[in-house]
Amino acid sequence: MATLYDTLGVPMHATGEEIKRAYRKAAMKWHPDRNVGCEEVARATFQEIRDAYAILSDAQQRKVYDAVYAEQMREWEAQRARHQQAQAEREAAARAANEAAYARMVALAMRFADEGHNRDVLFGVLLGRECDPARAAQIADSVAALQASRRETAANGTTAEAAPAEASADRSFEPAAAGLHREETANRDAHAARAAHGKREEAAGETNTAGGLGGLWFQFLNGLKF
Repeated sequence: MATLYDTLGVPMHATGEEIKRAYRKAAMKWHPDRNVGCEEVARATFQEIRDAYAILSDAQQRKVYDAVYAEQMREWEAQRARHQQAQAEREAAARAANEAAYARMVALAMRFADEGHNRDVLFGVLLGRECDPARAAQIADSVAALQASRRETAANGTTAEAAPAEASADRSFEPAAAGLHREETANRDAHAARAAHGKREEAAGETNTAGGLGGLWFQFLNGLKF
């Protein structure tokens, strides 16, 4: 909202001397004789400058103008505040309606996805409910990706449960295998010990037999001498 002060390019608290200097500078700039080729614009602007100076250079008129201007500014500010509040309320209502519609479309896509339908079916269903194509594609992609992630998570969970069971079975087999190995080793050691003992007895028997035959042979030779 332009004011007379804006027309002269001075602040509202400018002194009378500052207003006079500003008027002279602006009048020289916008005098029609100094703006050849755009005289009409210069003449209109020059007249505004003169009117502003006529009011602001008079103390009484300036006081009245400031009072009227202040009142107009208050009304203008109140009107702008009402307009901004109404605009904010309309935007909030539009956002709420948009979010509610989006939530309904997502819920619909989730229901069809839970029934096993793929992304293309979800997209078609949303279009059938007059959903915007761009939004329908976004929702269908997101819901399909979510369902795929859920299925992958469920599959990984099943695999993870089976793996500890297999590992436990392997560990439970280890002690039995170890015990069987120890038993086989003990049997082999016992068999080897019995075989060795038998060989020692056989060798001892052969030694005794040889010794007995030697003794008889010696007695026989001695008998020949007598």
